[in-house]
Amino acid sequence: MQVAALSELSELVGHQNSIYEATAPVALYVASILTHPAAMTLRPYRNVPFRAALLNWLVSTAYDACDETVARTEQYSPGFLTHGTTLAAFRDLRPVLYRAVVPFLQDSHEDVREAAGLAALILAEHPALAQHRNRLAVHARRILDTSSDAFRQRVALKALEAWGNDVTGIESFQEELWDCGPHSDGRGDLEPPF
Repeated sequence: MQVAALSELSELVGHQNSIYEATAPVALYVASILTHPAAMTLRPYRNVPFRAALLNWLVSTAYDACDETVARTEQYSPGFLTHGTTLAAFRDLRPVLYRAVVPFLQDSHEDVREAAGLAALILAEHPALAQHRNRLAVHARRILDTSSDAFRQRVALKALEAWGNDVTGIESFQEELWDCGPHSDGRGDLEPPF
């Protein structure tokens, strides 16, 4: 049942990296169930808690509404972020989503910690969360040191740069259009590893 729910989440609510009317209420629901004991059930084939998958969904959804993505879209669709739009409503939820994610920054499972850290970095773009950025820099550096995923490293590096941290000596990542988002690895999130 959890696998089917994750599939529906990805396919129906996050289809084509878009923010829909249902995105904000679903994101609030996902944030509210992160603490449920069933979220620690291990996913088939992956030995990773469902909580990590839920956090990763929040990562990809938050990325689809992040400042960089919105700025790129605004070039081609002016008014995309106008007050009262579905996107603006979702972006207004970032502080609420951030509060749901933060408890998992110190989780005992590495996949949960990394997903929570990444979500927190993206959500912390919201001006109301600026006071948390110095503390989040530690998590960004941990992602840079431990993650082998280029997208995750790129998000961490961009956050550090945007927040005025010294990033000299940190490898710069080559950006390609097809390799600049959380949806670019070519594998389905629910596929077995074979």
